[in-house]
Amino acid sequence: MSAVATTLAGMAVNTTPESPLPVGEVSRLIGGWIDRLGAVWVEGQITQLSRRPGAGVVFLTLRDPSYDISVSVTCYRQVFDAVADVVSEGARVVVLAKPEWYAPRGQLSLRAAEIRPVGVGELLARLEQLKKALAREGLFAPERKKPLPFLPQLIGLVCGRASAAERDVLENARHRWPAVRFEVRNVAVQGVHAVPQVVQAVKELDALDDVDVIIVARGGGSVEDLLPFSDEQLIRTVAQCRTPVVSAIGHEPDNPLLDYVADLRASTPTDAAKKVVPDVGEEYERVRLLRDRARRCVAALLDREERGLAHALARPSIQDPHRMIDERADHVADLLDRGRRCLRHQLDRADSELTHTHARVVALSPAATLKRGYAVLQRADGHAVRDPGEVEAGETLRARVSEGEFSVRVDT
Repeated sequence: MSAVATTLAGMAVNTTPESPLPVGEVSRLIGGWIDRLGAVWVEGQITQLSRRPGAGVVFLTLRDPSYDISVSVTCYRQVFDAVADVVSEGARVVVLAKPEWYAPRGQLSLRAAEIRPVGVGELLARLEQLKKALAREGLFAPERKKPLPFLPQLIGLVCGRASAAERDVLENARHRWPAVRFEVRNVAVQGVHAVPQVVQAVKELDALDDVDVIIVARGGGSVEDLLPFSDEQLIRTVAQCRTPVVSAIGHEPDNPLLDYVADLRASTPTDAAKKVVPDVGEEYERVRLLRDRARRCVAALLDREERGLAHALARPSIQDPHRMIDERADHVADLLDRGRRCLRHQLDRADSELTHTHARVVALSPAATLKRGYAVLQRADGHAVRDPGEVEAGETLRARVSEGEFSVRVDT
């Protein structure tokens, strides 16, 4: 490409609105630039093939299915006859061709000098390389997988028109859940138009807010037939979808790359219907079992609580709640009587002891002695006279008797 750019740059012409180039001159210059390109190897898929009887030239159209671009190719009959037994419309080939420019019509074509069919082994090797490259980007990572809704209300279906895959998905899904609805996009599922149509259908369904899940379905086929479902453009489109995508490409033993990027892989279209749509009978049965289990649990709980309540009601404290109080009342009454008797006994004993003590005090008190005729002599300072030597002659003393007191004088 850099050599071509250099060549074109070297042959650049200067034009102005006042001195434009005629169309013929422009066509001639383009033809000259293209002639300098030389022969190149080109890969594509044959979409049209014309072999007119007796004609020495074969016409075919080579198409790039990923980008929806085609180019016309011509070759001599002997070049095509070398691969005529293995090459037909839809086949992938590698062509050694020289670009040619047909000036009168302004048309580009390729003159093929050699045609080589792309073998299955080579296709698988290229797919393996693409698979590793996409895996390194993380497009197949498990954490990117989106969960499918339990009960999708609207399912997007991408499949061939009036195909067995469409019939299997619709019939099995509606048999499992009659209320389920579908938004169907019929597309080409093999050939040169498959990739752009499938990509467009997936984008349209993903843009619909009501679509809960998208199923891409096709029956089994050869490696060549399933190549559209390993196309890089389709893989990246599915990876960017916000809606969960299910790959339902029925085939063995090879897996298209769509299986790895899809959120769920189904082995067949029928399997996809079973995995996406729950079975109404099974769900009713599951609800019945869960309901019965809930009833058994509630019944067991009620039985256990009833037994506990009956056991509690059978207790004496519940059957005769006043019995314990009555028993305690008798005990309290006994204790009260006992306390009263003990207190009365203590009071009686204390009264007796107080009486005896009072009698002793009275008997031993000075007043009792005075009543028996004794007297107490006291000096003027109040001290009692205990010894005759304590008084002097002529001293006046006070004599205290039981009924009063009087003064006395000491003679000698």
